[in-house]
Amino acid sequence: MDDRATGAAALKRLRKRRGLSLAGLARALTGITQSLHQPSLPAVASIQRSVARSEAAKPTMPDERYQLLLAHMYARTPAGDLALGAGSDFAEYLQALGLLGESEHRTAGLRTTVLRATTDAGSGVLALLSPGIHASLAAALADPSQADDQTATGLASVVADVNAEIGSLPLVRLQLLLAPAVEAARQLLGGAVPPSLAARLRNIAVAGMALAGRLAFETRDDAASRALHAEATREAATLRPWRQASVQLSHALVTLYSTEGLDGARRLVDQAVRTAQTGESVLVRARAHALQAELAARCGHDRQAQTALGLAWYDMDSDHTDDPAPMSFSPSHLRGFEGVCELYVGDPRAAHDRFARSAAALTTPRERVQRAIITTDQALARIRLGEPQAAAELLHDCVAAASSTGGRVPALRLRQARRELRPWRREDWVAHLDDHLTDALGP
Repeated sequence: MDDRATGAAALKRLRKRRGLSLAGLARALTGITQSLHQPSLPAVASIQRSVARSEAAKPTMPDERYQLLLAHMYARTPAGDLALGAGSDFAEYLQALGLLGESEHRTAGLRTTVLRATTDAGSGVLALLSPGIHASLAAALADPSQADDQTATGLASVVADVNAEIGSLPLVRLQLLLAPAVEAARQLLGGAVPPSLAARLRNIAVAGMALAGRLAFETRDDAASRALHAEATREAATLRPWRQASVQLSHALVTLYSTEGLDGARRLVDQAVRTAQTGESVLVRARAHALQAELAARCGHDRQAQTALGLAWYDMDSDHTDDPAPMSFSPSHLRGFEGVCELYVGDPRAAHDRFARSAAALTTPRERVQRAIITTDQALARIRLGEPQAAAELLHDCVAAASSTGGRVPALRLRQARRELRPWRREDWVAHLDDHLTDALGP
């Protein structure tokens, strides 16, 4: 079968697995419509025909409304429990839509919509665990020697799923979704897990702890962030150098924005550079050099900043086909670091242009926080170019992004940009920006 036929067969299989006829599925979708307080669907016979066309030998794609209703249905098990993780009916449903030709952007949006609706209701803390893992995880927590590949796969999928939703869901909600997986990994590592599984679980735990440390920082719990990064550093000591360097870079970034002065962050970044130089990931190495360049520029060290940027571009231009951290860094991110260096020790016009190019390329939901940071820095460059009103217009977009994601760094950068607008504080356009800042982020 071709992909479309395979997708149609998957939709039919999902329906029959739940013991639903076409009429039964139509009635179920009508009930979901009512529970979501959406406009009524047509008669059951009309819904049946729409569903049947999606399951036919030459299928048609369900329209957006039916896609959403089916997503809500398959997000819950027949027993009513929420299940969105790997191995769930929901995951299989999204895969079927992809086979029918739906875009990854759309299926990711459906997933985020359902997850948001679930967390709006205050439930779904265990939603990202696959259905089969609940029992095996409970057994493993009672006796870590019972942990197996399914346990590890389930925990890894939670960490990856939460990481993928940054920029789409409020960070506080992501903390709640991640916490059970981090605590489970911590407990398993403290017990006698099978030796063949220990390294994999440690990698999962380290990734989860570092991500949890970042989320704690974003929600202004600096003590928890430091503790989580310290724990991740200890657990990473026996892992591959690129993983160790990733933790050190995460720790450096939160240190940069949560402590006075630059010394602590510089020490962590220099350590990350040394560690990354012995590792397998040229992208992590490029990221380490880029952050090293930014810190040098912030200290006013132009030559050191340019040297580090040159090393970052050298790493970026190297072959990274099999890089173990393929999504960790990109040329678009590096251009943002170039802009920061120009902002502090170079030409603000060059900085503005690099920020603009970087922001234009960072378009995915996962990149919204970084885009907001870079656009705020672009506004700073405009202020230094003598274009304060144009800078204020840019900052309105940044306020909206900072508010929707809850990102702490964009908020800090916004405050910095607003301080640089003080000479124009009596202008109406500054007052409008102040109102927007207060409404979105508080006084």
